Amino acid sequence: MLNKLFGKKHKQTEEHILAPVGGEVVAIEEVPDPTFSQKMMGDGVAIKPNEGKVVAPFDGEIMQLFPTKHAVGIKGKSGLEVLIHIGLETVSLDGEGFEGHVTAGDKVRAGDTLVTFDLGMIKEKAADTITPIVITNIDAAEALDKKINAAAKSGETEVMSVTVKS
Repeated sequence: MLNKLFGKKHKQTEEHILAPVGGEVVAIEEVPDPTFSQKMMGDGVAIKPNEGKVVAPFDGEIMQLFPTKHAVGIKGKSGLEVLIHIGLETVSLDGEGFEGHVTAGDKVRAGDTLVTFDLGMIKEKAADTITPIVITNIDAAEALDKKINAAAKSGETEVMSVTVKS
């Protein structure tokens, strides 16, 4: 009891990750690319997009917008780092069909537009439109709750809830 009163207080931080793109939320294991499906980059979910806009999944800072604009990394206030990778084998498009709206170091709020893209062109020219949302520093997570099989609205539907180690 005294330890409860005077002991070290452990503050757990929750990071609620909203859908960065609208569409069907599926398990990361369903991504037809072993880098993602075998969680080599981290754990998360994927979305089969029904629109061509990626928004910030939470308040944070842009760590990186890839030169080809097919992927963006964002770090939340909790320290959680998330990679949003638009489609598969889209790096080979060399930026064609993508427009970035942020740069590294930008502070963003949940729902802010990060990247817009031509969904039809990606369907035609890339391997797949499926968009992995990966927690790249998964070792910082104490617990991960995924919301699979949801019809997600970008910037509104929660797709993951993460308890971040303090």
